[in-house]
Amino acid sequence: METVALTSFARTGGCAAKYAAARLEDVLAGLVPAEAEDLLVGLDPADDAAVYRFDDDRALVFTVDFFPPLVDDPRTFGAIAAVNALNDVFAMGGVPLLALSIAAFPEELPTEVLAEVLAGAGERVREAGAILAGGHTIRDAEPKYGLSVVGTVHPDAIWQKVGARSGDALFLTKPLGTGLVLQAARDGVAPPGALEAAIETMLELNRAAADALRSFTPHAVTDVTGFGLLGHAYELASRSGVKVVLEASALPALPGAIEVAEAGVRTGGERRNRDYAEPHVEGAPPPALATLAYDPQTAGGLLVSVAGDRALVLEATFAAADLPLWKVGRVESGSGVVLDG
Repeated sequence: METVALTSFARTGGCAAKYAAARLEDVLAGLVPAEAEDLLVGLDPADDAAVYRFDDDRALVFTVDFFPPLVDDPRTFGAIAAVNALNDVFAMGGVPLLALSIAAFPEELPTEVLAEVLAGAGERVREAGAILAGGHTIRDAEPKYGLSVVGTVHPDAIWQKVGARSGDALFLTKPLGTGLVLQAARDGVAPPGALEAAIETMLELNRAAADALRSFTPHAVTDVTGFGLLGHAYELASRSGVKVVLEASALPALPGAIEVAEAGVRTGGERRNRDYAEPHVEGAPPPALATLAYDPQTAGGLLVSVAGDRALVLEATFAAADLPLWKVGRVESGSGVVLDG
């Protein structure tokens, strides 16, 4: 197969390409939320996916996610894009069932490149227990790929951003820093092994973490993606009517992420995330840790709010299953987000 640097076609890649959260809120404010008894999760408020009740025991989870390439290898790009979309279903407490490809590619790219993208996506869809059943492809100067995904969830077991309670403990299931490391790789300043570590975590589905979490009946869950930890934490806090307190020193970072942040590496997504969340964030942590907390993530982990008295058992459960988990903060009465040093 002809070697092609996919990232050379893209101005930005991964979830860093997402529309700014503040601008997205303005766009959605002009839409009239659908009113339907069986639409359990829609635009009022929006969440990681929409949910429609089919009957008393079954609801359908719908999501769509796609973005430009963030790595040059086409199979890896397709796999990461698939993980990012599939994880929205896991973030709602659901199980993926069916996926369709959304692809836009320049005609001058060899067809083998697109075939590799699809193959990488197909592998991760199968790993998630779902079926890649088709899709749609258009011509575009900038490559883009992702999935629309349908999953299932019990109507009484939906995880949302709404529901965090004072006294809850907050956990993350993946380290932060994919945006920083990817930008550093683009700039040619990524430390040895940093890009490989970032790719490894982006290829990991949140399936195992969601399965381990299910019996704990979490109060609120979201996956940390393009709006960064602080953007998603602010969404969780504002929609739950609580204050989220994060410990900057407890935030898990990918290898090299803090190093490149201290060296001045920044992404456009971080700036947009600051514009959105910073007015609602208190605290004065070290600058590199603040950068990490605003960094846009691709295929990030779950941010989980669970009853404080279940925190130790949750940690033990993840440890027994050899799954990563970090306690990063707590929920208090009040509003906004605090990032303690």
